[in-house]
Amino acid sequence: MSAMQDGIPACPRATDRQRRLALQLADMIPGAALIRVNLRDPQMAWPQAHAQACDKGGRPIELSRTMAKVAARWVLRVWPDADWNIPHTLDLATASLTTAGRGR
Repeated sequence: MSAMQDGIPACPRATDRQRRLALQLADMIPGAALIRVNLRDPQMAWPQAHAQACDKGGRPIELSRTMAKVAARWVLRVWPDADWNIPHTLDLATASLTTAGRGR
């Protein structure tokens, strides 16, 4: 396995990737606590990755179309085996992905 300059493996364990993604999204979207991801962008007629961010109180945080697409694609890449035909929610505090109230 190749390593980056600081000695951290380029492909760390999946749980490390999930935590790192949650930290990156929290940094990218200040105030976000949850990211809801699905393949139904409301502005598109065909399936396309889309994300919505919410704060701790469940209130939506406005995202640009580009940021919504990038955040969704990052989540899809970290959890490629999830059933993306249904929406999922990423809790940024715990780095856990859930769907319909069940953990993944």
